Amino acid sequence: MSTPAAPDDAAAPAAAPGVAEARRASWAVGLAVAAYGVSFGALAVASGLDVWQACVLSLVMFSGGSQFALIGVLASGGTAAGPAAIAGAALLGLRNGLYAIRVSPIVGAGFGRRLLAGHLTIDESTAVATAQSTPEGQRVGFWWTGWIIFLGWNLTTLVGALLGDLLGDVSAYGLDAAAAAAFLGLLWPRLRALQPVVVAVGAAVVAAVTIPVLPAGRPVILAALVAVVVGVLDLLGRPSSALDEHRAEIPPAPDAGEADR
Repeated sequence: MSTPAAPDDAAAPAAAPGVAEARRASWAVGLAVAAYGVSFGALAVASGLDVWQACVLSLVMFSGGSQFALIGVLASGGTAAGPAAIAGAALLGLRNGLYAIRVSPIVGAGFGRRLLAGHLTIDESTAVATAQSTPEGQRVGFWWTGWIIFLGWNLTTLVGALLGDLLGDVSAYGLDAAAAAAFLGLLWPRLRALQPVVVAVGAAVVAAVTIPVLPAGRPVILAALVAVVVGVLDLLGRPSSALDEHRAEIPPAPDAGEADR
């Protein structure tokens, strides 16, 4: 009798390299971000959506930044602002298409798997996956983070939409700061060289300068272009050449004592 094959991806064995670290990161980021769904549910109802409309939006759109951009425009302009709201949300959602290029080798083959991965490709699942050092950890980081946030975000959206006015000013709870802190925890260990530090600082400056003057979505895109420019031009990257590679292959010469022996 043949032994059934062990499941892969999120069900990878705990002994695989990097899996335990990926799971811890997934829970830390996932819970912090999912809690922020309470704010969305409450704000969505306050902007004029019904409870079921807020829940469907989280279920189908599932892109926090785009969802907030959509209800923000609707709250300021009503249904007449619908086209502008959709345009702003779509612009902000373009970044997920860029993420798909990076996570495509991580999620694996198969149409069904990639279709599902497309819905779970968000800021957090991409960040946790790419922060891992092993292929097993990357797969677990992507799927676990995606599912934790998807389930948690939809649950907290329902809670926020039902409670509504009982929550008061949802911004006072600081849930957005918790999500930002989780991202900072992922980013900080990667700032070990000059190039990633320059990307982080440059993106932060671009976002801070453009947020007050540009519509929602564009500051994020412009900040992401910092990484694209630095990466394409290899600014401040480690120089490499054929001579350097050749030298790396030459074993070190023995010292004088070894030569005498």
